[in-house]
Amino acid sequence: MSMKQNEYLPEGKISATAAVKEYTCTPEGLERAMLDGIILEGRSFLCDNDQSLHVTVGMFTGIIPKDECVYSADGERTKDIAIISRVGKPVCFKIIDILKDSDGRPKPILSRKAAQRDCMLFYLEKLAAGDIIEARVTHLEPFGAFVDIGCGIISLLSIDCMSVSRISHPRERFDAGQYIKVIIKTPTDTYGRITLTHRELLGTWEQNASRFTIGQTAAGIVRSIESYGVFVELTPNLAGLAELRNDISVGQHAAVYIKNIIPEKMKIKLVIIDTYEGEKQPNIYAYPEGVAHMDYWRYSPEVSDKLIESVFLN
Repeated sequence: MSMKQNEYLPEGKISATAAVKEYTCTPEGLERAMLDGIILEGRSFLCDNDQSLHVTVGMFTGIIPKDECVYSADGERTKDIAIISRVGKPVCFKIIDILKDSDGRPKPILSRKAAQRDCMLFYLEKLAAGDIIEARVTHLEPFGAFVDIGCGIISLLSIDCMSVSRISHPRERFDAGQYIKVIIKTPTDTYGRITLTHRELLGTWEQNASRFTIGQTAAGIVRSIESYGVFVELTPNLAGLAELRNDISVGQHAAVYIKNIIPEKMKIKLVIIDTYEGEKQPNIYAYPEGVAHMDYWRYSPEVSDKLIESVFLN
């Protein structure tokens, strides 16, 4: 992938770049940013009666008019909630005009829509299936996580694509506001929609199983209770099966003895030593370094009869 990802980051990350500070500290900087078409970012602190967003732009205050708040690929009317929900949060924008306030200070007129349009046309529409990009979790629903994949443009990461180990709610994998990486599952369609996946970034069965050996006692989380046993998650992409017990519940932490590891069947046999109510651990992931694209991913070991794979076709 050779896109300008540094230019089209999720909202909240752009303000940390040197360009924002360089262009927003002087009137001359604002002029240069407008002429150069630079995407900047600031915090929206007010939505007025006209539904314009007032934004802190370095040492200045800018306004995003209602019609410039959100880009829609199909021209659909912007819902009010899409505007007012940005108050108190970082928003990206391009400067489209510079007026003067009553004191003669620059009052930049901003367009978030223009920044999002550039992001869609010059970045997101050029992404291919298998490209790995940065994203920011904006909010969670039972069916998935909505994530910002660039300049506030939102895409859905469905719950079944978050990890191999099954979960009952996305909060068991992510937190709102968290920065993550995702893989483009299907590129932009005619409606501007992009689908995402995440589980392929968390390692294969063998990679995860190699962290454990028979005879160890490891920490896990009870993920599901079935008639034939209890599934305990050892890592987000690895779960083992223990015998059924009546004194445990889904979501509990567990200490489990690793009885056997069987690559041919992709099975890990466990014995539950103890269960307890523990604090939720931070959702922190170590993603593959230096990998920007993936054509194919095989989760199952070569020695296994089962085949679990992902093929990214363009």
